[in-house]
Amino acid sequence: MSQSFDVIVIGEGIAGLSAAGALAKAGLSVATFEQQLFGGLVINVNELDPAPPGGEAGGAAFAAEMTGVNAEAGVTSIQEAVTAMTAGSISTAAGEYRARHIIIASGAQLKKLGVPGEAEFEGRGVSTCADCDGPMFQNETVVVVGGGDSALQEAHVLTQYCGKVILVHRGPAFRAQAHFVDAVTQNDKIEIRFNTTVDAILGGQMVEKVRLTSAAGSDELPCAGVFAYIGLTPNTDFVPDTISRDDTGRIITGETLETALPGVWAIGAVRSGCGGSLQHAMDEASAVAAAIAQRR
Repeated sequence: MSQSFDVIVIGEGIAGLSAAGALAKAGLSVATFEQQLFGGLVINVNELDPAPPGGEAGGAAFAAEMTGVNAEAGVTSIQEAVTAMTAGSISTAAGEYRARHIIIASGAQLKKLGVPGEAEFEGRGVSTCADCDGPMFQNETVVVVGGGDSALQEAHVLTQYCGKVILVHRGPAFRAQAHFVDAVTQNDKIEIRFNTTVDAILGGQMVEKVRLTSAAGSDELPCAGVFAYIGLTPNTDFVPDTISRDDTGRIITGETLETALPGVWAIGAVRSGCGGSLQHAMDEASAVAAAIAQRR
């Protein structure tokens, strides 16, 4: 099986959807590829903060609206995982697809803690979506791990359901924006533990406790759930070694956001230097779409 398009966009997160929509409106034939759900990590967030224009209704609704607009504009959405790529083509289990331009917008996934019990209790107390799974922990104690925007925002969300939230951060201070820090420090349901790590997740059928370590030693804390937000790992398994990456694994581009392979571009969370917000991702998508449209 082989099909050709003007542009292939790998990933249906906000960056990919934005680029695809702009290119389709410019009259190019565009296909997007996604192995999971459209929208990426944003679909797990009910309240986007800061919210880009149109995103006030929440992440899932925002992504769904963009997907619908793209379909009307003629974007072909293909639900297949990209397994390999070169300049001018990509491969999936179903076959090869060709394009004059390829945009890598595959985003990133949440990092794992890498501790005993994490994999075993996934879906049985270990979660990554406070908005989705928070209602399962009514009046319970849960642990949130991390010190950035996501960890603090999700800890605050969980207080809508949980009796207590233990916010564990390995450093001496949060990295998050000031308004997120203010929100958690002023919330009576949140207990903060700095300079502390989670070493193991323990339980029977479900999560029952975590083992914490700090300068004072180790102790076991009873809890019903564990939510980790300790950073992101870029989705680049399919990207060839000829495309350079930084020390975090993110793709290095030039000022135009084109990679070392002519006609291959990278935008959003998968790209080294992306600002991190949805607006940054959308701005990069617009810039690449404009650059590609000028070359046709």
